[in-house]
Amino acid sequence: MRLGGDEPDASTPIALPGRGDPLTLATLAGERIPARVMERGVNTLLLAITVPTAPLGDGQLEGLVVEFTAPHGRVRLQGAVTREGAEVLRLDSPRSVEVLQEREYVRINAARPVLVYVGADLMEVQSFTVDVSGGGFLLAGPDSLTIGDELRFQLTLTPQSLPVSGVAKIVRIDRQGRRAAAFEEISDLDRRRLIHFIFECQRAERRRGLQQEEHDGR
Repeated sequence: MRLGGDEPDASTPIALPGRGDPLTLATLAGERIPARVMERGVNTLLLAITVPTAPLGDGQLEGLVVEFTAPHGRVRLQGAVTREGAEVLRLDSPRSVEVLQEREYVRINAARPVLVYVGADLMEVQSFTVDVSGGGFLLAGPDSLTIGDELRFQLTLTPQSLPVSGVAKIVRIDRQGRRAAAFEEISDLDRRRLIHFIFECQRAERRRGLQQEEHDGR
């Protein structure tokens, strides 16, 4: 089977897996399906599912993420996904939605409102983050939290979006009394939303820096 596709924009190079490389197909529902690259075109990947499974439905194809490991970290791609057969998918116009560092998530300073539910009675406490990453956040409080405590949380990224929710564990308390919480339970979709928010904040910060340099250079 010959694969084609438009030439990708040279100004935004995309890391793609090679022929035969293993990868994972991640659905919005949290399913993770092993697969392998059958063929690679200029801007197209032909993917073969490598475990027995029912053909993926339209709902599973929508928002499907192709995840693989590159030399610089774990890469996730999205694009136009179509079925070529019961166990074969075609990914056209792939685009990188995130690159996750294997050892550590990118962390940014961000004061975002977060509701935490603590104690056996899940008492609701309003707090805010000092910084956030794809693996957790630093909380301003409450002071009642101790290392090892688990809490449910609802983190608001923007006023227009649904909160990111899950379960986190307190792993550290710094000298200022702030609580570092690591995620114990969080959906793949919410983690992707959080990482997207972090990358957008980084882009905005870079734009502000360039604008300041242009202003100072006048």
